[in-house]
Amino acid sequence: MRREETSEEGAGPRQLQDDEVFDFISGDKVVKLTEAEEVRQRIAKVLVYQYGIAPTDMERDFPIPVLNPETGRRTRRRASIAIFKPDAKHERENIRRIVITKPRPKDSRTVSKIRTFAHANEQVEEVANMMFGAGPECQYGMWTDDKDLYFIQRDPHRIEDEYLPMLNWPRGDATQFDAQGDRSSLSLMRRADETMLRFAFRRCHDYIHGNEGLPKDAAFWQLLYVLFAKMYDEERVRERGQDASRFYVDSSDLRLLASRDTGSPEVARRVKELFDEVKNDYAAQNQFSQHDRLTLNDAALTFITSELSTYTLHGTSLDALGTAYQELVGDNLRGDRGQYFTPNVATRFMVELLDPQRDETVLDPCCGTGGFLRETLLHVLHRDFLPDFGRGLPVHEKARLETQRRPNLAEYARERIFGMDFDPFLTRAASFGVMMLTGVKGNTFQVDSLQFPRMGKHMPGYAAAMERRDRVEPGQVDVLFTNPPFGTDIPVTGPVLDLFRKEESGMEKEASIAYGWGRAADGSLKRGKEATSVPPERLFVQKAVEWVRPGGRIGIVLPNGILSNPGPDDEAVRQYILDECWVMASVELPVEPFVWGAGVNILTTLLFLRRKTDREKVEDRLHDNSVDYPVFMAVAEKVGHDRRGNRLWVRNARGEYEWHEEEEDDEILIKNVSVTRRITRRNKISDNDLMDLRDRPTYHDRPNVIDKYHEFLKDHGHELPWAKGEKA
Repeated sequence: MRREETSEEGAGPRQLQDDEVFDFISGDKVVKLTEAEEVRQRIAKVLVYQYGIAPTDMERDFPIPVLNPETGRRTRRRASIAIFKPDAKHERENIRRIVITKPRPKDSRTVSKIRTFAHANEQVEEVANMMFGAGPECQYGMWTDDKDLYFIQRDPHRIEDEYLPMLNWPRGDATQFDAQGDRSSLSLMRRADETMLRFAFRRCHDYIHGNEGLPKDAAFWQLLYVLFAKMYDEERVRERGQDASRFYVDSSDLRLLASRDTGSPEVARRVKELFDEVKNDYAAQNQFSQHDRLTLNDAALTFITSELSTYTLHGTSLDALGTAYQELVGDNLRGDRGQYFTPNVATRFMVELLDPQRDETVLDPCCGTGGFLRETLLHVLHRDFLPDFGRGLPVHEKARLETQRRPNLAEYARERIFGMDFDPFLTRAASFGVMMLTGVKGNTFQVDSLQFPRMGKHMPGYAAAMERRDRVEPGQVDVLFTNPPFGTDIPVTGPVLDLFRKEESGMEKEASIAYGWGRAADGSLKRGKEATSVPPERLFVQKAVEWVRPGGRIGIVLPNGILSNPGPDDEAVRQYILDECWVMASVELPVEPFVWGAGVNILTTLLFLRRKTDREKVEDRLHDNSVDYPVFMAVAEKVGHDRRGNRLWVRNARGEYEWHEEEEDDEILIKNVSVTRRITRRNKISDNDLMDLRDRPTYHDRPNVIDKYHEFLKDHGHELPWAKGEKA
């Protein structure tokens, strides 16, 4: 859709420039997308989706008279967003709330101290002056620069105005949250908008890292302990009918933190008690040990509790929760053994293409932080438990249905979702990620995947993995996803290589990668001596094939060199793949996903395989491996952002943005009554060739790799040997 605006001179239409965007508040006004404007647009969406404030009750850059304390004169300042009483005229006496947004700090991607009210006098004073100028009906203020965030309320019970710290804003025109001294409770919690949830997680982590001096990984685990104390408290109150919430901060606790930055011993005691109960609750699942201790001081626990207490994590979209967790874990747990965590855009695409079913066992033998496991859970949730993938559902209804289906998802996770990794911290992070979505411990085991199950019995997770051998032994898995460690600088050596050359009976394997390879006189491959070292990605190709059952499916991330280098060692890997598998699809990625998402500049291909049955291999040999069949191949040029993380948008042949117009049903709370309003929005379209299932209902007319793949199956399904008897 081409959107044109008429210039002031009446010279005709003009195209939207790169640094312009449609204002979310007005819906059709074009504004310059400065750094300050970007923050304002994000907050405007949060005001609608999380706080239930109608866009028609907002106005940008509203002028307000403010007293200059130095000169004693009144000047006019503009509120970034002024919020008025519902359906009232946009006049100063009707202002109920004030928002001030500032540009994101230049160093916002680095961790520094998070400031509380004790350090934010200038910002609080700026909001307070504007609230005073707006008049007595203005009760709430907000200040943010996308790093620091302050909520402010006017105390109406004093002769002289006092502006106090606030946990969070009430929804809509609600007044029950306006009380000065009452603690937050579950009845006042609201689901978290994804933007604000990620923001809150990041602020909590940065407070621990920047204010408490803990390393990033230690800060991550401490925050995770508090998150599970929070989720346990919600479950205890909502589902078990126990006493009132204990994860809260009241106004006296908040003022103590704001005035002296010391925190509340009482808040800290309650949170630590909750975490002790979490450990006891999960004792049967061996999720926690005596080494898991909540060691944060009173100030940190009070700050984190104040940030999280007004959100209900159980009522928040599982999609948003999974995304926020993935961002948190990916930023703070980095492997040092060639592990490049799979960017979410690629993980989600791979899961959608192989489309695991509820009766299929899914394994990631290099699970890292569990991206494939969580995306599989979310994929099944959206496909099987949400009507029409949630399209057309208001955000609150979608979140309600997701929460309602958590028991189904938990059962699926217990029986069908498995992960393994050599790194104990990563396997725990993956397990916690599954637990956050489902409420049950994930089946993630600390084992050496290349040795399992014939060696590596000393690994901590070996016994637990063997208890589920009917699911995870080689030859049992239905669907395998993996992004193995890459690199010749971390070669595999020693006795483990014998596992790839000999069967359990001691007979030499007919097909194996763990040899040196050369060329015969006619140029064909010639197997040489047993290799003394092999790059791990080559061995993981063989291991992945052996792990799935005949007919099982594989999605694997590989460096392009394996698929294109002319050397005999890489050609041997390709020949092994062709001998043992049918190639379903090959999708080459640009460098951007791994540069931005994993910090490495590497070209990769997503390779999708189906393991041949013994009969198919015999028939293939009878035809001298000459069975010819079509293979779906694609090159993804764009994945929605550049290598710096800047968003990319679709443009037409003239270089103009293309726009999508849609109607959204938004839940708005007015005078404590929930109503649904339909709002028409014009949005730019993400330039993402890997557009996934959850995006396509909105941008169904955009070409994308998944749709092209399904067109390929429809056109060539009768020619595909791997599709015979299989669900195409």
